[in-house]
Amino acid sequence: MLENKKIGLLGGSFNPAHEGHLHISIHAADRLELDEIWWLVSPQNPLKPVSEMASLENRVISAEKIAKDPRIRVSTIEKELGTQYTIDTINALKKRFPQHKFIWLMGADNLSGFEKWKNWQDIFKTIPIAVLAREPYTKKALESEAANLFRDKMIAENKAKELVEINPPAWVYLKIPTHPASSTEIRKAL
Repeated sequence: MLENKKIGLLGGSFNPAHEGHLHISIHAADRLELDEIWWLVSPQNPLKPVSEMASLENRVISAEKIAKDPRIRVSTIEKELGTQYTIDTINALKKRFPQHKFIWLMGADNLSGFEKWKNWQDIFKTIPIAVLAREPYTKKALESEAANLFRDKMIAENKAKELVEINPPAWVYLKIPTHPASSTEIRKAL
């Protein structure tokens, strides 16, 4: 087991997990030169209704089926830690694994509404963040309150592999090929 790993954290409901999650994870691992990506399957996203959520067990099963890259680890550590909010999860992971370097990963759709997250400014100040392009959200994401507040902490895309070494706040916007998968659309189709 490698010590001092560079780990990308992709939190979410994974309701269900899909090829889009795999797509952004592979691009993030490659562009940021990460050793691992941890898919943090949330017991319950506080911004989403409980009634629309599949069981944690079923969401973990869907994530394990999709996680086809050996660098991806599907985790329910938020349940174990008893954390519900991203900032609390990040702080707990940094305390539990001080030997590792973490980067928070998110799609552009999340950055466009990031100000709704609990202590979102503290998230920026606690962990480097990589935002991965997801159309049609790019324009809205790059004009969001979060992007504007931390605009001067955004690094150039060609320096993305250095992000893990930069003290937060620091973030990068990665343009990647688009992928059409959406958990919302998959649930509608079912």
